[in-house]
Amino acid sequence: MGIQIYSLYNMYYTMNIIDIKKERTLAIQKAKKILSEGGLIVYPTETCYGLGGDATNPKALEKIMKYKKLRGSKPISIAVANKTMAKEYVELNETANNIYNNYLPGPITVISFSKGTLQPPVVSIQGAVGVRYPDYKFTLDLIKEYGKPITATSANVSYKSPPYSIKGLIKDLPKKSKELIGIYLDAGELPKNQPSTVLDTTMNELAVLRQGKVEFENALIKNKKIEEVESKSAEETIAFGSMFAKKYLNNNSPCVVALSGELGAGKTQFAKGVAKQIGVKDIVNSPTYTIINEYPYMYNGRKTILAHMDTWRLEGEELQTSGLIQHLEKGNILLIEWADKFYQEISALCDNMNIPMYKVVIKYISLEERSIEIYE
Repeated sequence: MGIQIYSLYNMYYTMNIIDIKKERTLAIQKAKKILSEGGLIVYPTETCYGLGGDATNPKALEKIMKYKKLRGSKPISIAVANKTMAKEYVELNETANNIYNNYLPGPITVISFSKGTLQPPVVSIQGAVGVRYPDYKFTLDLIKEYGKPITATSANVSYKSPPYSIKGLIKDLPKKSKELIGIYLDAGELPKNQPSTVLDTTMNELAVLRQGKVEFENALIKNKKIEEVESKSAEETIAFGSMFAKKYLNNNSPCVVALSGELGAGKTQFAKGVAKQIGVKDIVNSPTYTIINEYPYMYNGRKTILAHMDTWRLEGEELQTSGLIQHLEKGNILLIEWADKFYQEISALCDNMNIPMYKVVIKYISLEERSIEIYE
C-alpha cells in the first residue's frame, strides 16, 4: 500500500511537468491559467529555474512566502516582458533607463522605486522593487501573453542551492512546497550560471549589491574553514562570537572580521559576543546609520578601540573615506557587517597592509536557528 501511494505521489508531479520544447503552446496556456488563479509555476531563466506567481496578486504572494519558508525581510523580485511593462510598475530614472537600453534583457536585477501599485513582499520597506528582464525567450513570451509581471525568485527553498533542473528541484523540495506548485515548465538541464547581478538605481547612481557577494562566496572556496556551528538562539550566537574572539583574536593586533548574512541573520549578535570577550563594557548596537561605532576597552593598560562597521549604506569610493583605513593603521580590530558588498576592496586592503581577515558566514536554518561558518 505504501509503495502504491508513493507511486501515485510521484505520478502526480510527473503529470505536472510540461516539456516546453515539445509542447510550447500548451505550456503557455496552462501557465497563464494557473497564474490567473493565484497559483504558482516553476519556469526557466538564463540563470536558474524561477518561482513564478502573479506579482500583483496577494494570494500568489502569500503562497510564495509559504514556499520559500524563510527570507527575513528580503523582498521578492519581479520579472517583466520588456521595458514598457517595467515602467508601469516602477520609476525608471536616467541610470535605470541606461541599463534597460544597453544591458537588458540579461542576468541583471534592477532596483527602482515602486509607483505604488505593488505591495510587500514585492516592495521593500524602502519602497523599492527589484525587476528582472530575463534573457529567455519562452519566459518573455509567457509574461508578455499573461500581460502582468510574475515573481522572479529562484525556485529553491531558502536554504537550498539554486535549481538547474526540474528533477533536481523536485528531489530537494519539502512536500509542503511541492503542493504549492501548479506546473513545472521544463527546459531540461540549465547552464550553471551565476545568480543575477543586483544593481540599485534608486539614487540615480549605479550601486552593485550582489556582485561583491559572489566574489565573497567564491573566495571561501579557496579559504580554510576553521569553525562551524548551528546556533539555536541569539544567546548561542553571542556565545559563539565570544569563543571565536578568545580563540583567534589578538587584542593587540589589527584584524578584520568580515560578516556576511541576510537581514536579521545575527551579524550584530555575533559582534556582541566578540565585544564581550575582548572587554568592551558598552552596549553594542547595529552601526547601519552611523557607519562605524567605536567601542573603547582596555588591553594591557592601554586604551584600545573595537570598530564595528556597516557598509550597507556606503556607495562607490565612500569606503576609502569611511575611517576603515585609519582604524587598521591604529592597530584596531574591525568587525564589518555586509562585508561582501565591498569584499574585493577590503580583501585587497588587508593583503596590502598584511592584516589577517576572518570571514564569518551566517545563514538561516529556521526562524530561530542559524548556521555559522568561519574561514581564514
